[in-house]
Amino acid sequence: MKVVLQKVSHALVANNEMFNEINDGFCLLVGVSKTSTIEDARVLAKKIAAARVFEDEDGKINLSIKEVGGDILSISQFTLYASVKKGNRPSFTEAANGEAAKKLYQAFNEALTEEGIVVKEGFFGEHMDVRLVNDGPITIIYEAKDGKIV
Repeated sequence: MKVVLQKVSHALVANNEMFNEINDGFCLLVGVSKTSTIEDARVLAKKIAAARVFEDEDGKINLSIKEVGGDILSISQFTLYASVKKGNRPSFTEAANGEAAKKLYQAFNEALTEEGIVVKEGFFGEHMDVRLVNDGPITIIYEAKDGKIV
């Protein structure tokens, strides 16, 4: 399981019918592979909830999202498992199928909520417009395999 974390001052997701938006917090792009597990989702949620990437009163990057009261906009993104080993068209054979991916994506979001963070979601399996203002900019890639951060 892979997560691209972007610290944001504002982020939103929209499709033709729905809309979700946050201010200070994280916009997360969440990819689920064929080998991802519930343990991967849980360990990533704990790691991200504890990530110290917000400034303290001295301007040092030292505080977690929980400490600053930030929110999360979580976007499912199977394309994180794209492979372009040959040719120019990406292959997505390493990405989990829709049902398995949705289950782990939801488990990941639930684990973040259990950490005391407000989580707003994108629209699973649908075309979306995602807009964000990356604050810092800070972008960090997290990955878990076999229940451990790699």
